[in-house]
Amino acid sequence: MRYSFLKAFMLVCLCASLTPAFSQNAPLRLWYDTPAKNWMTEALPIGNGYLGVMFFGDPAEERLQFSEGTLWAGGKNANKEYNFGLRKDACKNLPEVRKLLAQGKLEEAHQLANQELTGAIHEKKENTPSSDFGAQQTMGDIYVTVSHKGTIKNYRRELNISGATGKVSYEAGTSKFERIFFGNYPSRVMVYQFSSSSPETYSVRYSTPHKKEYESFNNGQYTFGGSLKDNHQEFETVYRVVTDGKASYKDGVLTVSDAKSVMLVHTASTDYLLKFPDYKGNDYKKFNRNALALTAGKTFAALFSEQQKDYHSLFNRVSLKVGASADNQLPTNLRQKAYFEGRSDPGFEELYFQYGRYLMISSTRPGTMPMSLQGKWNDSTDPPWTNDYHTNINIQMLYWPAEVTNLSECHLPLFDFTKSIVEPGKLTAKEFFNVRGWTVNTMLNAYGYTSPGWDFPWGFFPGGAAWLCQHMWEHYAFTNDKEYLRNTAYPVMKEATLFWMDYLSEDENGKLVSSPSYSPEHGGISTGATMDHEIAWDILTNTIEAAKVLDTDQAFAAQAQKIKDKILPLKIGRWGQLQEWKEDVDDSTSKHRHVSHMFGLHPGKQISLTKTPAEAQAARVSLNARGDDGTGWSLAWKVNFWARLQDGNRAYKLFRSVLRPVGDTGTNMSNGGGSYPNLLCAHPPFQLDGNMGSTAGVAEMLLQSQAGILEILPALPQAWKSGEVKGLKARGNITVDEKWEAGQLVSVKLVSPDSQKQTLRYGTKTVTVTLVKGKPQTVMAGSFR
Repeated sequence: MRYSFLKAFMLVCLCASLTPAFSQNAPLRLWYDTPAKNWMTEALPIGNGYLGVMFFGDPAEERLQFSEGTLWAGGKNANKEYNFGLRKDACKNLPEVRKLLAQGKLEEAHQLANQELTGAIHEKKENTPSSDFGAQQTMGDIYVTVSHKGTIKNYRRELNISGATGKVSYEAGTSKFERIFFGNYPSRVMVYQFSSSSPETYSVRYSTPHKKEYESFNNGQYTFGGSLKDNHQEFETVYRVVTDGKASYKDGVLTVSDAKSVMLVHTASTDYLLKFPDYKGNDYKKFNRNALALTAGKTFAALFSEQQKDYHSLFNRVSLKVGASADNQLPTNLRQKAYFEGRSDPGFEELYFQYGRYLMISSTRPGTMPMSLQGKWNDSTDPPWTNDYHTNINIQMLYWPAEVTNLSECHLPLFDFTKSIVEPGKLTAKEFFNVRGWTVNTMLNAYGYTSPGWDFPWGFFPGGAAWLCQHMWEHYAFTNDKEYLRNTAYPVMKEATLFWMDYLSEDENGKLVSSPSYSPEHGGISTGATMDHEIAWDILTNTIEAAKVLDTDQAFAAQAQKIKDKILPLKIGRWGQLQEWKEDVDDSTSKHRHVSHMFGLHPGKQISLTKTPAEAQAARVSLNARGDDGTGWSLAWKVNFWARLQDGNRAYKLFRSVLRPVGDTGTNMSNGGGSYPNLLCAHPPFQLDGNMGSTAGVAEMLLQSQAGILEILPALPQAWKSGEVKGLKARGNITVDEKWEAGQLVSVKLVSPDSQKQTLRYGTKTVTVTLVKGKPQTVMAGSFR
């Protein structure tokens, strides 16, 4: 009796110590006074890296919709003819395409390329998705009903991103109800806690669109094994119930009666293995058993404490204040509306910035699949754009915040995935282009599809591999991890460099051009889309530098340098624009969402205000012509462009546009961007890249280091008159804190695990500092000269 009392007392004390994570006064919190009805616009996301869960908060029946990153339809098990999109000897048509381009026969060249250089997919007459390219899949929904009676009052649904916890609370009659949801990465589980002040009856059921193989409930554990219809991929989802009530099970429904507390500890896995060519062989049942064994006997408080320690170790690295603390008394949907109508709310801007970091921590952790178009959140068997890994901007934008916002560990799944597609990427390079190295085009699935897409122009983008390699180089640049560079990044980068060394061909003036090429999703075939040349310049530059750092491959680096020096330079066109193609054919009235020829400005480093002022001005002309509208991710990219041009007010204007309310669920790819009431970004429909790109854009406004110098507050907008940011990262593995007042820098603090010299620039003034290993150093504004 004494032991039980002591245990209960300790549990109460522990829960009390964790109360701040659930505080209604927490500023970094989304909250609403009604349940969610729509998955895309209103439900709230939680996750543990492996699983993405959306909760709705209906008092009568909670819906917990979940997706697991490896659950993918398609591949060779969906169709024995699936061969990663390859067309045997497609490269034999390449010389003729180039010949037609050289003769100025652009339409004929396009027709031939579209007929002979497209990737191969096989349509299906039944099931979804409609081809063997496949699509990422929802795993299903857990529904939990509760038998309360009486009118619902004091309802609140919230997502506290300071603690990565979802909460639903309300009263019914004389009873109080509360639900707490969170993802626990260390234990690989999701935790759903339902509690009430009076004994109630709860029922739990699982629903899935996929085939059931087995289902059981034994010893407090529910297990469901299923498979996909088209490729027979196997999966299993399991939850353990911990309750003070009495549990019974019948016909797929778990009933818990006379309960004040019901906790579900949930996990799921599939037989997918990230290994070409079979992508099969994971012991998913063992994975689930281990996850539940890790949590056996752990109380809610213990699981929560473990989750908080893990989450805070990442999230708490960066804090941002850009004005006086905002009032968070309005529900978030109304707060968003008031903000867009002109209400000053710097706290809302801080919330959106940190929301991106929360979403990253929740959806991409070491050992998991990388984020796809919707991160880890998908409720469909046929999601938009298959919820795949678009490599012509989207998957890269998803990871832009990783390094600069101090979440390097979250970057690692992208590198594992990148390494896994080198081998199929080599096959694509050989069959389509007859070159060395590896490549990947616009659409990339979980089954090694690196070939061009099945229609041009959107499907042709051989720059995807080199762009992914930019992320590998940036991870080194931010961490100074030479062993990672040597063993992981450099071999992959070198192979991507080989592709461009072979693919580039001489034009009539002896310059190297990308032929054929298409500027992503905009315009026709060309003898040189600017983005291709910028990407080739980028991978060659980074690989040459990597070889120098590692003191290896000098002869190869020298050859790469010769190739780089011959790439067609950036061109300024007839109306002062940065040309999108080799040909001066840019339309000054086009408002197209893709502005891919700005790659050299961001995320590249080929264009800068100080080193290439003419090209920077041409980029400004092009951006002004393209306008400030666009889809969600397009708006986010423009935030970063204007930050690199050090126009803080323009960047801020576009950042505000990302936050504009979007209520409909349609598709408008001209100017439909913004954010839904749950603050997920509207492409539309929902894509996570706009959230992540906007978070990165805020960081770019406050700190830049791509040019080999630390730019302090390079694009500070007038709206952020006073503020402070702590924990941003600069290249060179330097953690940076900045403080400013009345629009002027007060101080900057630097700390690095390595001793080094660094030059800082603030406006037109600079200062060089010597950092001592592990010792923070503060530089006052007056030190800049």
